[in-house]
Amino acid sequence: MKATGIVRRIDDLGRVVIPKEIRRTMRIREGDPLEIYTDRDGEVIFKKYSPIGEWSQIATQYAETLYKTCGLSVIICDRDAVIAAAGVSKREYSDRRLTPEFEEIMDTRALYTAKDDERMTVIEGGTHYVSCAMPIISDGDIIGCVASLASEDSSSTGEVPESKLIQTAASFLGKQTEA
Repeated sequence: MKATGIVRRIDDLGRVVIPKEIRRTMRIREGDPLEIYTDRDGEVIFKKYSPIGEWSQIATQYAETLYKTCGLSVIICDRDAVIAAAGVSKREYSDRRLTPEFEEIMDTRALYTAKDDERMTVIEGGTHYVSCAMPIISDGDIIGCVASLASEDSSSTGEVPESKLIQTAASFLGKQTEA
C-alpha cells in the first residue's frame, strides 16, 4: 500500500472526502460503487467495485467460446480494465486501463461498428483494433463492454452476425449480474 500524505477528518455524519487528485488518478467518478475492506491492523481500504469482475470466470469462458466457435478475437472489460480476453494475448490485455476513446464507446450505450478507416484500440499501444463493441448494461447502469478485435491484416468489418454475437454476449453478461 502506498501512502499519499493526505489526511482527512471524518465529519459528524461519518463521511470522509476522497481528494480530487486521488479520484482522478484512480478514475473514480461520482456515483461509482466502492467496496470497503478492513484488516487486523486497523486499515480501511476502499476499492472500486466491479460487478462484472465477480463474473470474470464466466466472462473468460464466454470469450473463449466465441473465439473457438466463431473465430472472433474478443475482450470483455469492466468500466476500467480488460477482465477477459480470447484470441489475443491475455498478458497484453489483462488488467490494463482502457483508452478514453474506448470509454466513450461504453458511454454511448449503443452498438459500435468500426468504419473502414477507423483504428481505435482498447488499450494504449494495443496491437488490435476494435471491430465491434457493445456496452454491458445491468439495472440501467453501464458496467462494462464486450468487443471483438481485428488486427491490421484481418478483414473483419463488423458484419451483422458478428454484431449480433457481441450484442448477445453483452446482454447475457448484463442479465447475469442482475440475477
